[in-house]
Amino acid sequence: MAIIEDSPRAFGAPGIPPRWTHSAKEVVGTAYATPSRLWFTVSGGVMNEVYYPTIDKPQIRDMQYLVTDGETFFHDIHRHMDAHTEYIGDCGLGVRIINSDREGRYRLVIEIICDPHQPCALVNTRLEGSEPEFLRKLRLFVLLAPHLDVGGWGNTCNFASIAGHQFLSAHKDNTWLALGATVPFVQRSCGYVGSSDGWTELSDHFNLQNHFASASAGNVAITAEIDLTGGYEFTLGLAFGHNLHRAVTTLFQSLGQPFSQHKTRFFEQWARACKDFLPLGKQSSDKGHLYHKSRELILAHEDKSFPGAIIASLSIPWGEIKGDEDLGGYHLVWTRDMVNSATGLMACGDFTTALRALIYLACSQRADGGFPQNFWIDGTPYWSGIQLDEVAFPIMLAWRLHKAGGLNDFDPYPMVRAAAQYLIRNGPVTPQERWEENSGYSPSTLASNIAALICAACFAREHSDPATASYLEDYADFLETHVEAWTVTNQGFLIPDIHRHYIRINPLDVNDAEPDEDPDHTYVLVHNRGPGQRALFPAAEIVDPGFLELVRYGIRQPGDPLIEDSLRVVDKVLKVDFKVGPAWRRYTHDGYGQRDDGSAFEVWGVGRPWPLLTGERAHYELAAGRDVTPLIRAIEGFATTTRLLPEQVWDMTDIPRALMFTGKPTGSAMPLMWAHGEYIKLLRSRNDGRVFDLIPEVAERFQPGRKRPQIEIWKFNRRVRSVPAGTKLRVQSHLPFMLHWTSDEWLHLNDTRSSPTAVGLEYVDIDIATSSHMPIRFTFFWPEQNHWEGRDYKVDVRPPKP
Repeated sequence: MAIIEDSPRAFGAPGIPPRWTHSAKEVVGTAYATPSRLWFTVSGGVMNEVYYPTIDKPQIRDMQYLVTDGETFFHDIHRHMDAHTEYIGDCGLGVRIINSDREGRYRLVIEIICDPHQPCALVNTRLEGSEPEFLRKLRLFVLLAPHLDVGGWGNTCNFASIAGHQFLSAHKDNTWLALGATVPFVQRSCGYVGSSDGWTELSDHFNLQNHFASASAGNVAITAEIDLTGGYEFTLGLAFGHNLHRAVTTLFQSLGQPFSQHKTRFFEQWARACKDFLPLGKQSSDKGHLYHKSRELILAHEDKSFPGAIIASLSIPWGEIKGDEDLGGYHLVWTRDMVNSATGLMACGDFTTALRALIYLACSQRADGGFPQNFWIDGTPYWSGIQLDEVAFPIMLAWRLHKAGGLNDFDPYPMVRAAAQYLIRNGPVTPQERWEENSGYSPSTLASNIAALICAACFAREHSDPATASYLEDYADFLETHVEAWTVTNQGFLIPDIHRHYIRINPLDVNDAEPDEDPDHTYVLVHNRGPGQRALFPAAEIVDPGFLELVRYGIRQPGDPLIEDSLRVVDKVLKVDFKVGPAWRRYTHDGYGQRDDGSAFEVWGVGRPWPLLTGERAHYELAAGRDVTPLIRAIEGFATTTRLLPEQVWDMTDIPRALMFTGKPTGSAMPLMWAHGEYIKLLRSRNDGRVFDLIPEVAERFQPGRKRPQIEIWKFNRRVRSVPAGTKLRVQSHLPFMLHWTSDEWLHLNDTRSSPTAVGLEYVDIDIATSSHMPIRFTFFWPEQNHWEGRDYKVDVRPPKP
């Protein structure tokens, strides 16, 4: 068994406050095989967050090499060396990093992969230089900052040995890591960051003056000198386990086989995983490079303990200012991001992973049919918000898989039915729209809800339930006929000659059952605004391109004058032209992004352009019959040299000290899987000559000129005030009821029992004659509780639409 040393103990507890690392990654990597439950990231030439045993749990801040001659200089990779990062080979997520001394005297050539079968990161390292005498003077150290169990506080590190081999360990609760190499460690030290850690000692003294065997319960760091006397090449191993014995066994089993053998198996796994993808690279402008990496990256973002769970990004936005108080980052499941990633894999021919994703979502659904705003891999919610589009997206994924023959023996209808019930019962106001900030009526959310309900209706018909199908279609029709009334301003002023255009959000309180739904009467509170900045704006002033989702799914037609006018407004206030092509900001006055001085977003900032939105615009342009080549080229231009797409790009002049360069990634998330999925779908759409996300059943129902009965919905969370004559008024509730009502001021009484549906809702329809002008008055009797509602409700009848 391993022997742990505890003395001497380091001073300076508990260390400085811990922070994560910059989120703009250059590489994310993992083995494809399930047993290798480990993921790593790289930025600035350094391996940083390593995730284990699930993809939502980062366990270290970073691990890097430090170089000194012991007398005259000290180098760390971040501050003193130039890094070049590239993939090893054409397929797979192994990485080669060349860290070069800026004076050209030496360089470190590093290759990083994961053990193909165990949770161990393998770092093969070679020290090179043209002057043998100089190389012999160099001393190489490895520095590791554990952040076990998703936090920098409370870590403990120790010297350890087993079977005559020395290594270093760290642990917190039941998570352990073990650090060792194929060559001995000359000296070791454990310390507290900022006081007794190895970086501080080496930078001050060019040597480790202290050799502390332990540092406990703090923000700690591990340092070890590599023995170079036998040569300049070795392999470093970083292994994890649920106890020390498991971690150290994994470490030495991994190091016990040559790196070259691990490397061969690593790439064989990835080659098998990628061999059946569709050849969509011919639709790109970069010979398929971004396409090939995009599909690998999405596969790499799937968890291995919870297959099908695809996170948004292996990154922590602005991690350099984030500590233990912010545990989430983007390494969580958002159903919106996840479904877009899974649909991207469908677009390149992978139905197997998409089906795993759907089944995972079905098993993560709440009892009420909804989905959390985001959640950990095990289904535990992180943020508590509700976004109706995130309830709609799994329904659409299920229908796409069904139409493609990809469901196999899985029946998603129970999940679909429950989600549809949730949309109808809790909508149409969404507590948050897709940018996770405001409640109200959102064009993009409404588009997803309408499309999802039509998909749910199609499922119902195929399950021999035409009554439920009609009910779902009626509610989708209700939403569709209100889209413009709820989300189009008639008082636009952003372009002088365009007064009518879509807005980002008609902000309504979900707790207001009788809201004023006129978008020209509302004001939007824009979040994340800076100190002293105005935050409340007329809804007409806050625009985004989310209305394009109406065209994407087939609810509205490309070329529609209202759509085109709205695009003119969006382009004027949100479009940014770069050398590689255009990108768009999320919405007017957005505050989520890098500050103008290049510093990190912290509570407030400035929203920057999103390459994702270039993809969304390209899909519209393709639907409208226009050339999308410049937009495809733009997305590829926003990718890094290692083919990672950022969430946001910098749109001001270069600020080198802040690592901000025009058209390059900011400190927000990178890579963003939603953007990679969008890019893949765009290539498939171009290949097919139609938008891949378009749902034919939706487009058929809402094609221009098709007549559908006018329907208005009254329910307890939206008590409509008036309806035009000639409309069907549907009164609905989640409990059985008898509606006691009149259309002539109680001269004649009607008692109508509610009709049940298979989605757990009850309703009564009242057909209002075109000649009617008196209000509809009603109350409820609740038979299960045997009592009356105790109050009357009124819906005015206004003249019919011309």
